[in-house]
Amino acid sequence: MTGRIHLSAPDVGRLEAAYLVRALRSGWVAPAGPDLDAFEREVAERVGVASAVAVSSGTAALHLALLALGAGAGQVVVVPTLTFAATANAVVYSGAEPVFVDSDPATGNLDVGLLDELLGRLRRERRPIAAVVPVDLFGTCADYTALLRVCDRYGVPLVEDAAEALGAAHDGRPAGSFGQAAALSFNGNKIMTTSGGGMLLSDAPALAARCRYLATQARQPVPHYEHTEIGYNYRLSNLLAALGRAQLRRLDGMVARRRWLRDRYRKLFAPAAGVSVLGADDSGSNCWLTAVVVDPKSAGWRAEELGAELARHQIETRPVWKPMHLQPVFAGSPGALTGAAERLFTRGLTLPSGSGLTDAQVDRVTDLIGQFLEARR
Repeated sequence: MTGRIHLSAPDVGRLEAAYLVRALRSGWVAPAGPDLDAFEREVAERVGVASAVAVSSGTAALHLALLALGAGAGQVVVVPTLTFAATANAVVYSGAEPVFVDSDPATGNLDVGLLDELLGRLRRERRPIAAVVPVDLFGTCADYTALLRVCDRYGVPLVEDAAEALGAAHDGRPAGSFGQAAALSFNGNKIMTTSGGGMLLSDAPALAARCRYLATQARQPVPHYEHTEIGYNYRLSNLLAALGRAQLRRLDGMVARRRWLRDRYRKLFAPAAGVSVLGADDSGSNCWLTAVVVDPKSAGWRAEELGAELARHQIETRPVWKPMHLQPVFAGSPGALTGAAERLFTRGLTLPSGSGLTDAQVDRVTDLIGQFLEARR
């Protein structure tokens, strides 16, 4: 059987095509339009927040949220070290300095106990803390019950990086509804896509209004072009919003398919010594990506060996995120580190997880993994 199997390819079809054609025929090809307004309203209703601002990327949403909270030069923003670079980049865009905190080994998400210690240390050092930005890693929500308690104790705002987590939940509450603001991503590989795009969510209408203003080049409400401060060209287009509306209608089915696939991986690896599925015990995860963690001493093989074998058969895998404190661009940045994220990076492997995978493709992947495990048993 031939044909490359991707990690998380876009899952689009006839419904998305119909929404796009309808938007084109409506004449609303410019950035603003009725599909953009409806998409914001529908996502806000789905997540259960008051306001939503559709923007060009999840990174833009994080940047706007930090600006609206006053992040800037001389301040720090605490982010997990185990994340995609966009989380830390948005902090730098604001002028603030990222401070990295390590992971809970069981989920890969931010270590809340370590965060508590770090915030205390930053306060003793008199470092102004603009925000804490936890990340819902691979679609599994961070522990917001504990996180909000810690942030409230120190009086620090929380911005949820839910870029990977739409459709997930923590304690029955949807991802994207925690903290002063949250960011979603609709990049091509996410659980639902608008090709490129993102959204800022907030229960604070004034904060959302500020972000909407900044996202439209900070244009003043006068007939001519008047600008009293720097703004950004961050708004999502009406056409891409139409694609997002179609994807949102299919979201529950796409989440269910990814959860089914994670359960299949979990059963496949269950007999293998030294192998665990990251965050497998969280029933609220949207299972955007499924990652396995391999202890080479117990398993007798390394994660990269499985990745190489699958690559030989045109099946894409990827290590988990390389921690930010190991990235050359952030060398020397402050943080609170235990080595947990570094171990997950060296031992972890993300597997094909897309909801668009056919049954035959899933069988092809799992059969090859089964053969690999049997050869090393």
